[in-house]
Amino acid sequence: MIKVGDALPAIALTEFFHEEKDGCALGPNPVDVGKAAAGKTIALFAVPGAFTPTCSAKHVPGFLSHYDDFKAAGVDEIWCLSVNDAFVMGAWAENQQAKGRVRFLADGSADFAKATGLTLDLTARGLGLRSNRYSMLVKDGKVVTLNNEGPGKFEVSDAATLLAQAKAA
Repeated sequence: MIKVGDALPAIALTEFFHEEKDGCALGPNPVDVGKAAAGKTIALFAVPGAFTPTCSAKHVPGFLSHYDDFKAAGVDEIWCLSVNDAFVMGAWAENQQAKGRVRFLADGSADFAKATGLTLDLTARGLGLRSNRYSMLVKDGKVVTLNNEGPGKFEVSDAATLLAQAKAA
């Protein structure tokens, strides 16, 4: 499992843009994690699934409501990762009114989740392999803090916990 001091895995995630950006058409656009994190401080959180109750009602709203506080603490970007496709993540970002504040990045085949060792097997519930719920502070592509939740929990990966860690880092 990934730990403090480790570099983020060299994985390409995907992101859906609702408008043309940098000459790219609408649709899934690759995001090279290493390049996207280079030289930046990232507040990254991962959830088991888009549009799920805890994720939509608590996890994402916490990061949105603390956006300005994260910026004041030196965080350049906030990333939300989930094992969903880029179209679903784009629709969820729009639903959560997150444009310009949180990047919703798709880990469609769970490659990032597997590479970090932060997977959650929900096959018995019909959801397949997912990402565990966690948050981490990342500086220049390296993990500074990691808050990994226990199964079915939402106690340590919340925005307030990661914000306190960002302020202390």
